Amino acid sequence: MGKYINDKIIPKIMAFINTKAIQALKDGMVYSMPLLIIGSIFLILANFPVQAVSDALAASGITDILNQAYGATFNISAMIAVLGISYNYVKSEGHEPLSGAITALAIFLLLMPSSVQTEGGDVVGNIINKDWTAGKGMIGAIIIGLVVGFSYSWFLKKDIRIKMPAGVPSGVSNAFSALLPAGAIVIAATALHGVFSLGLHTTVMEAIYNVIQTPLQGMTDSLGGAILMCFMVPFLWIFGVHGSTIVGGIMSGLLQANSLANQAILDQGLELTVANGGHIVTQQFFDQYINVTGAGLTIGLVIYMFAFAKSKQLKTLGRLEAVPAIFNINEPILFGIPVVMNPMLAVPFIAMPVISCIIQYFALATGICPLYSAIQVPWTCPPIISGFLIGGWRSALLQVVIFIVSFFVYLPFIRKVDKMNLMAEENSANADDDEDW
Repeated sequence: MGKYINDKIIPKIMAFINTKAIQALKDGMVYSMPLLIIGSIFLILANFPVQAVSDALAASGITDILNQAYGATFNISAMIAVLGISYNYVKSEGHEPLSGAITALAIFLLLMPSSVQTEGGDVVGNIINKDWTAGKGMIGAIIIGLVVGFSYSWFLKKDIRIKMPAGVPSGVSNAFSALLPAGAIVIAATALHGVFSLGLHTTVMEAIYNVIQTPLQGMTDSLGGAILMCFMVPFLWIFGVHGSTIVGGIMSGLLQANSLANQAILDQGLELTVANGGHIVTQQFFDQYINVTGAGLTIGLVIYMFAFAKSKQLKTLGRLEAVPAIFNINEPILFGIPVVMNPMLAVPFIAMPVISCIIQYFALATGICPLYSAIQVPWTCPPIISGFLIGGWRSALLQVVIFIVSFFVYLPFIRKVDKMNLMAEENSANADDDEDW
């Protein structure tokens, strides 16, 4: 079975992962992360958990200033995504990427709604609606980034561009080179906008949101979808493929959209609950409860190795991994025990994220723990602290419960590995003694 997976399944998975589109998606989505983390600081301050402080900030007008910073970081995540994805796609084709990214941004703005209706019924036009530059526009941004990146690269690959003579500054040459591809793409997008606007009385972005994004968000928010996502991370890791980066890169657009949709509920003054349309599976669900302490939730392994291991190998690894595990880094034990390609530890390594997924999903769905807003923390933020920041004491306590479960899930398997290592070390020591004698 292992040989079949290695020879047949993994090469196909890797072939898909290594396509230019998936690589552009994975690398392009990362650009929004710094602003999301910075924006989280302003979001926490604007919604300070101490009521007296929160009231004082609101009365002084500081809350409005903090919300301005939050809106300028969180609410442009889709714009950053369309820039990042198209930039990386064009770059992977070997062309100057910035002009292609700017073209994609123009198409993104062209295809989104440009007016809103006030409560009084008046229509205000010529606007950039931040609803569409954030969560609601995320899947549209992904599609536009990939399509424009491909189209723009196709024109340059076919040499359909204006060439400037040698000696012309590169900035000027790149601008003229982009003229024909950008013009053709804008004309095509304008025609598409016309079809949707005049024929269907909607916009392309609204159609993508209703037909594609909403069903996809529903799928990711289901227990089955969450389990599949949590299964794939350790499954790929077992075969030496960086499952956290791959699954996270592919899913981050939807997970961020879910987080931003939850924040939009709070921004409307509503309670963040499933009944009010809140999403359970978000970026925090994935980062702070599935990949926390590293892929496979290996904190249980670390605790055993640090405190209970008998073999020198596991004791040494436990001491080395104790600090990295606090910051969610576990490559030393993935390749040191090893966990990768180790059938002895494959079962708990794959099972633990799925178990954590089910526990967390139940806790959020039943209201035992609160749903997550858009607050995000760096992936290296220590657990317990990260849980408290994204959801308060109940979310931090949920992490503690999951860590305890992790210890007992790994215990019988790592104990067996420990005994085998100890026996091998004793046999090696006896053999050395015999040689000395």
